[in-house]
Amino acid sequence: MIDRRTFLTAAGAVVLAGVGHAAPAAGAALKLGPRQPFSFDHLREEARLAAQRPFEPLPVPDWSTLERLDYAAHGQIRFKPGYALFADGPGRFPVTFFHLGRFAPKPVRMYVLDGTGRQAREIVYDEDYFEIPTGSPAHALPAGIGFAGFRFQENRLAGPPAPDWRSNDWVAFLGASYFRAIGELYQYGLSARGIAVDVAVPDRPEEFPDFTHVYFEPQQEESNTVTVYARLDGPRITGAFRFDMMRDRAVLMEVDAALFLREDVARLGIAPLTSMYWFSETQKPAAIDWRPEVHDSDGLAMWTGNGEYIWRPLNNPPRTMASAFSDGNPRGFGLLQRDRDFDHYLDGVYYDRRPSLWVEPLGDWGPGTVQLVEIPTDDEIHDNIVAMWVPAAPAAKGTSYRLKYRLHWTGREPFPPPMARCVATRLGNGGQPGQPRPEGVRKFMVEFLGGPLAQLPYGVQPEPVLWASRGKFSYVYTEAVPNDVPGHWRAQFDLAVDGTDPVEMRLYLKSGERTLSETWLYQYHPANPA
Repeated sequence: MIDRRTFLTAAGAVVLAGVGHAAPAAGAALKLGPRQPFSFDHLREEARLAAQRPFEPLPVPDWSTLERLDYAAHGQIRFKPGYALFADGPGRFPVTFFHLGRFAPKPVRMYVLDGTGRQAREIVYDEDYFEIPTGSPAHALPAGIGFAGFRFQENRLAGPPAPDWRSNDWVAFLGASYFRAIGELYQYGLSARGIAVDVAVPDRPEEFPDFTHVYFEPQQEESNTVTVYARLDGPRITGAFRFDMMRDRAVLMEVDAALFLREDVARLGIAPLTSMYWFSETQKPAAIDWRPEVHDSDGLAMWTGNGEYIWRPLNNPPRTMASAFSDGNPRGFGLLQRDRDFDHYLDGVYYDRRPSLWVEPLGDWGPGTVQLVEIPTDDEIHDNIVAMWVPAAPAAKGTSYRLKYRLHWTGREPFPPPMARCVATRLGNGGQPGQPRPEGVRKFMVEFLGGPLAQLPYGVQPEPVLWASRGKFSYVYTEAVPNDVPGHWRAQFDLAVDGTDPVEMRLYLKSGERTLSETWLYQYHPANPA
């Protein structure tokens, strides 16, 4: 698997050949194969029939050579922008391609559709498309090996200055069924996937199905939308996807997915999101890093089918944890980066600009669970957070699914709660300053901001409503945060527990019968250092 640092470097720091190199003129011809019929209905039928046959692993061409294309060698290979698909139109967004290498060795067959959308021609790999240094192992690869992935480029109308589309991309697909988009803050971060198969299932490894065929629909002039079709294949699942991707202030994707199971799947993750969380203001081991916080996302947000807004801060747990939140026809869920203060990160990779990603189901998704998987990590190079929808019905061989949803890649929440939001979770030793601190007691400070808290009459304090799966609360109260910000309150409490088993917690603020805040959920690991 390609790691997140490799992807972010490849997809975020776009450098295309052509500056200081011999480069083809814009619109240089890509080599195309013969015409063949295409329709999304036909692509779905291919996937359905493939699910009835045994899985045939995607061949990796010349692995001994690809293995030598490591991080450094692969980074020296640059796509020549003159060969970009749609470089001269139609549309605003040329397509460039990733070269195969050690970390992305499986070829993806790329096709371009004609103006009718009913004929496809394969884009045939040619070494001439890339600026490849003399002596690179890539020169030894066989002809027509294929591409690792692709990205859409753009001329920016706002945001950080850059000359033109050769320096800017806004969507990238690379590795298995992973893809990313920038938000309105022009920064890559977390990723989405076509499907997740058996994430954190104890008795079997996770599987990573691949997008094996990709089809580009010609763009409409002056349109902000691009359409891509993709075939998915894996040992236990096949599928067909349509992506309608809209570049506005943020990026909005409408996904139409047809899925077919070859074999039983223990944990089938629909609309899976993958991110990184190392540490934040909640908990940070002493002197582990010079930065105050390091994460692409700081919480899981949920808007349930019955209308409840929930915020679950992320953990870097002592062991792999899987949490399930039951729901029916959820209105949405997402991994968000709520903390946008640069001073909380102090890092030139701009964690404060990483996009939030929200899943908006379309149609009836039925009963199931939003599941959150948190995996221990000791560095920022690993994706260790997964959020996904898991249907309640067993994912049995022969089952098929047709699901539609929107993905919102944003700097702000697309559907913010109308009540106060949780903006920080802080932990420390329990007890009172100046007094002996009791063992096994933790103090929690949970901050809420905005909404009806800003309109509370003078002298009215919100009431905390607390619950824990075990343990005993003490010193429970609320107070306004002393920073003169209207509507900024914090709930404080101590929790005493025995043992090291996780504790599930729940909190919200109210005044009388009126709910003032979203619901804060937290999984506390008593053995974790503060």
